[in-house]
Amino acid sequence: MSKTLIRCLSFCAQMKKKGLPLYFVKWRSYEYWPFWFFFMPLVPWWIYLAIRAKSFTYFTAANPGIEHGGVFGESKIDILNKIKSNYLPKTLFFKKLTPTNIVLATLEQQGLTFPIIVKPNVGERGDEVEKVETALALDRYVIRSKGDFIVQEFVDYEIELGVLYYRFPDSDITGITSVVAKEFLTVTGDGTSTIAELMQYDDRARLQLENMTKRLGTALNEIILKGEKRNLEPIGNHCRGTKFLSGMHLINDQLVKVFDDIASEIDGFYFGRFDLKVKSVEDLYKGENIKILELNGVTSEPAHIYDPSYSLFRAYKEIAQNMTMMYKVSKANIKQGAKVTPVFEMARLIKVHFGREKIETPNQSMSA
Repeated sequence: MSKTLIRCLSFCAQMKKKGLPLYFVKWRSYEYWPFWFFFMPLVPWWIYLAIRAKSFTYFTAANPGIEHGGVFGESKIDILNKIKSNYLPKTLFFKKLTPTNIVLATLEQQGLTFPIIVKPNVGERGDEVEKVETALALDRYVIRSKGDFIVQEFVDYEIELGVLYYRFPDSDITGITSVVAKEFLTVTGDGTSTIAELMQYDDRARLQLENMTKRLGTALNEIILKGEKRNLEPIGNHCRGTKFLSGMHLINDQLVKVFDDIASEIDGFYFGRFDLKVKSVEDLYKGENIKILELNGVTSEPAHIYDPSYSLFRAYKEIAQNMTMMYKVSKANIKQGAKVTPVFEMARLIKVHFGREKIETPNQSMSA
């Protein structure tokens, strides 16, 4: 056998074991593309809708009750405060640099125990969201926190969904344009391989290996039992390894009715995505055991399009349909007197947001 053939066979064996180069994995699947790059082909459609609306910032009128409709910099606690308490996990708001001992005392007073979820009051795409297990880990988070933050009880329901909902201010028309089901990043033990080695066998996990190594360190050297499943990432964001699957089959009149009830009490909200956990599908349709983690405004994506089975063309088609619905809701609100954010103000917001500057929020509080 020639040396060239041997080298080729050796290279193929290594590729089979290690998988494709990560840069190739990223570019073959649009869910890993940069945000601006993925949405660039849809700019002409946005311009067309803006011309019809006679405003380049028409979308900011979709949610008059949310600052700038929920584009950038909106306060999560302001939005959560609008939702019925029975649909919320226990949630507390803290100002930047609140001493850890005060945070811990408040948690004890409100009956919140570890683990907890800690997140910035202003942020997106799972940035700086952490599951915190101990008081020491909480102290580290508080010290490095760049702004106001929220503490929520950790909801251990296995089903996590994103439901994109709309309603019109001038009619009884309501609906759901997207449901995404989230499959968390896990590995299954074989009794001999470390967690780090198991991650090498899956492209989605390999993409998270560097970040996981920074966060978990030597814990990745643990060998887990054969057949045991280990959840590596409790935060349901595809930027952090969660697989997004289409849940469009869950949409029916009963589901719309459930979210009609939830949304009806949210003043000034007409278009956005509920990120939630629910105990079971049966409870989802009953409107029971639903815990809303966040409510996002007009920048909400129909996240089901990141299902690996979706083609790029199909994804763009459904995003365009979603943009059209947002346009219709915005136009209806404008007719009702809602104001749009001026273009120069939107330009400032974009500069602030992408410059990673933090918008200060007023002093607020929210009890359980």
